[in-house]
Amino acid sequence: MAPLLHLRDVALTFGGQPLLEAAEIAVSAGERVCLVGRNGSGKSTLLKIAAGLVEPDHAERFVQPGSTIRYLPQEPDFTGFATSLAYVEAGLGPGDDAYRAQYLLTELGLTGQENPASMSGGEGRRAALARVLAPEPDILLLDEPTNHLDLPVIEWLEQELKSLRSAMVLISHDRRFLTSLSRATIWLDRGVTRRMEKGFGDFEAWRDEVLAQEELERHKLDRKIAREEDWLRYGVSARRTRNQRRLGELHALRDQRRNARAAQGNVRLEVSEAQTSGKLVIEAIDVAKAYGDNVIVKNLSLRVARGDRIGIVGPNGAGKTTLINLLTGALAPDSGKVKLGTALEMVTLDQRRESLDPETPLGDVLTGGGSDQVMVGGQPRHVVSYMKDFLFQPIQRGTPVGALSGGERGRLMLARALAKPSNLLVLDEPTNDLDLETLDLLQELLADYQGTVLLVSHDRDFIDRVVSSVLISDGDGVWTEFAGGYSDMLAQRGRGVGAKARPVEKAPVAAPKPASAPAASASKRKLSFNEKHALETLPKKIEALQVEAAKLNAAVAGDLYTRDPKLFAKATTRLDEVTREIGEAEERWLELEMLREEIGA
Repeated sequence: MAPLLHLRDVALTFGGQPLLEAAEIAVSAGERVCLVGRNGSGKSTLLKIAAGLVEPDHAERFVQPGSTIRYLPQEPDFTGFATSLAYVEAGLGPGDDAYRAQYLLTELGLTGQENPASMSGGEGRRAALARVLAPEPDILLLDEPTNHLDLPVIEWLEQELKSLRSAMVLISHDRRFLTSLSRATIWLDRGVTRRMEKGFGDFEAWRDEVLAQEELERHKLDRKIAREEDWLRYGVSARRTRNQRRLGELHALRDQRRNARAAQGNVRLEVSEAQTSGKLVIEAIDVAKAYGDNVIVKNLSLRVARGDRIGIVGPNGAGKTTLINLLTGALAPDSGKVKLGTALEMVTLDQRRESLDPETPLGDVLTGGGSDQVMVGGQPRHVVSYMKDFLFQPIQRGTPVGALSGGERGRLMLARALAKPSNLLVLDEPTNDLDLETLDLLQELLADYQGTVLLVSHDRDFIDRVVSSVLISDGDGVWTEFAGGYSDMLAQRGRGVGAKARPVEKAPVAAPKPASAPAASASKRKLSFNEKHALETLPKKIEALQVEAAKLNAAVAGDLYTRDPKLFAKATTRLDEVTREIGEAEERWLELEMLREEIGA
C-alpha cells in the first residue's frame, strides 16, 4: 500500500553535532506507528519535520495529494483565541463537522468557554487534543498526548483513538498507551531509524537483540584490530617489507572503530538508604479533611508497614497530593489522627518541580552551592561524576535550571532526591518527562529499595511494576485499598479510575477491603507441590546459571574468537540462552514468593 506520508533520508545538525542521519518515517492509511527513543534523540524534531514545521538540512518528504495532517505539539500556542472553543474550531477544515468541536471539548471535561490564557496544563492539553481530533484527519502526529492528563482522560483517549480511521504516529512514555494503540514501531537511535512491523509490546525484546548484536560486532572488530596489530608488530613481512596495504587496512579498521557511534549512555540510579525505620511507618485513624463542601478524605483508617509500596490513584482534583501530605504529617487533618513511626527519614519528589529555582545552576542544585562535592549515601562524590550518572555533561554544571528541558529537570530532581539518605520515599508523579530507559532503571531501584514507598502516578504500567497495593479514590472522600497493581485493582473493582461501572463477566471476586480493614488473604488456596518444589529449587538453579554465565562471559572476552570462531559462536549463543533462562527463573521465583507471602498474610 502506498504511504500517505513518507519522510526519508532526513539529516539535521545542531551545534555541529548530527541529531538526525538518514532517518525515515513512512505511514500508510490506518496504520498506527509509535516513535520511540531516548530523551534528546530527536523524536519531537523528527515529528515536526514530518508535519512540515521544521526545515531539515536534507530530507525527501512526500504527502499523498489531498491527505490532511494534524500535529499535536507538546506546548500548544493559544495566542489570539478568546475561548477554548474558538481555538478548537480554528483547526477545522472545509466540510468538517462543526459540532464535533464542542462534542470533544465536553467529552474532555471542558465547556468551550475557558480563557486559554488562564487554562492549566491539563486543560490546555485537552483543548489541543480536541483541536487535532475534531477534523478526523487522514494522518495524526501526536507528541506526548497523555502529558498532564489524568487516568480517566487517558483511558477515554485510548478508546477514542482506537475508533478513528486516521493513520497515527505516536510519541509517548506511557507503555500501556503505546502497547494498546501501536501496530508498528520506529526506533530512533543515534540519529538513525529502525522499523519493526510489530507494536510496542515487542519493542524492548527487539531493541535488546539489536544492541546485543551490535556489541558482538564491536567485539569481533576489536579482536580483528588486535590480530592486525599483532601482525604489524611481530609478522615477518611487517618487519621486512612493511606491507602498506595491510597497514592501511589496520588504519581503516581503527577509523571504523573510532567513528562507530556507541549506544547512548544509561542513567545510573542509586538510592542512599538510611537506617531501618520502625516496623510501623504510618498509621491513620479515622482521618478526615475537607475544604468547604469539597470532601477530600472521609474516615480513612490505614496502616503502612515498613517495606510497603502503596500507589495512590484517582482523577485530577480527587486530592491525591493532599492525601500524601496528610499521611506524611505535612498537613493536619480536620479530625482523626496520623501517627508516624520511629526513625523515619523521608525524601519527597514533588510533581511540579517547584523546589527548583530556575536561576540556580545545575551543579549548585546538587551541592547546595559553594562546593564541588555531593554527599551520596554519606560519602562525598565530585559533582561532575554524579552528574554523569544522570546523563548530564560536565559543561552543563553551570546551566541554569530554567534552561533545562522537562526530561532534564526530571532527572535533576531524581539526582537530588536520591542522594539524600531515606527510608521513606514519597514520589508524586515521578515518571513525568522521563524516557522509557530511565523509567526502567527507576523501577529497578524501587524494587531493590528496602524502605517504604508512597507513589502517586497516572502511569498504569509503572504502577503495575512497582506497587504492592493501590489506594484509589471512590469519590466523596472515600478511599479504598486493593492488593496488587493497577491491573489487579481493575479486575477486582470492575472499572478504572473515574470510569462508569461495567459488568464483570469473570467469576465473582471477594469484596475489596476498605482501607481501615486489616489486610486479608486474596485466596484460600495453598501452594501446590510443584509450586513448593519450584520455590525450593529455583534459587539453586539461578545460582548455577549465573556461574555458567560468568564462565561464558570470561570465555568470549578472551581470545576464543581467534582460536576457534565456531566455538565462540556457540558460546555466545549459549550465553544468550543462559541470560534468558536466568531472567525467566528469577521472574518465576518472584511470582511464587509473592504468592506465598500473600497466602500466609
